Amino acid sequence: MPRIGVLQMTSGIDPAVNAATLVDAIRAAGGQGATMLFTPEMSGLIDRDRARAGAAIVAEDTDIVLAAVRRAAAETGIWVDLGSLAVRRPDGKFANRGFLIDAAGVVRARYDKLHLFDVDLPSGESWRESAAYVGGDTAVVVDTPAGRVGASICYDLRFADLYRALSDAGATILSVPAAFTQPTGAAHWHVLLRARAIEAGAYVVAAAQTGTHADGRTTYGHSLVIDPWGEVILDMAEVAGLAVVDLDPAQVDAVRSRIPVLQHRRPIPPVTIVR
Repeated sequence: MPRIGVLQMTSGIDPAVNAATLVDAIRAAGGQGATMLFTPEMSGLIDRDRARAGAAIVAEDTDIVLAAVRRAAAETGIWVDLGSLAVRRPDGKFANRGFLIDAAGVVRARYDKLHLFDVDLPSGESWRESAAYVGGDTAVVVDTPAGRVGASICYDLRFADLYRALSDAGATILSVPAAFTQPTGAAHWHVLLRARAIEAGAYVVAAAQTGTHADGRTTYGHSLVIDPWGEVILDMAEVAGLAVVDLDPAQVDAVRSRIPVLQHRRPIPPVTIVR
């Protein structure tokens, strides 16, 4: 059975410090027999000071965090699902980009977050991801030693259509790196992730940010691994750190045979509105 590592972080405003945390986790996961490590959204930088963050966000080919993770993956010989980094695009705008990195340190796939988080919360928090970021236009699955991984990022979780497309493309693991807020996490995190696992008959791996960050924001934590039946097999609560868990690929087939919803899907006809 493939063993995976899940890293729960409290990323800060210094990319070099965050890179060191990631490298330590890659080495520790490899030392515990993991074939793949999953990390949270915005693993390389969390900073809501727009000017300071803008100065720290660079193009992919000069990003010190990505370079450090690629080296560590190659040195350790494990795959890394680098949940996401803020990356400067050629047009000067930013992408919230995830990377699937193989055991040779090669970037096998990239995924830019499709759905951007623009919301005003009852707590008074206001988020406008679209003010600085551009959403992606591609959905991605990648064959890895742990299984076929379908990529998503944080707010994507609320859009079930994406996970239907990923499962239709053969995903057996749905990756949901995130930095959920405290209010939305407490209300929706567990139930949405369990629903995605049940709908797809797939594992869900959700590496999360946690705690109070250097820029003052707080995130929910509770990195989860959920099995294809919807049972939570790992919940990291609110403590930053590394956990490892074994996945059973046979359970995906067993659940999909038991309740074959993927085979029973039908095109949805036009909706009739009756007034």
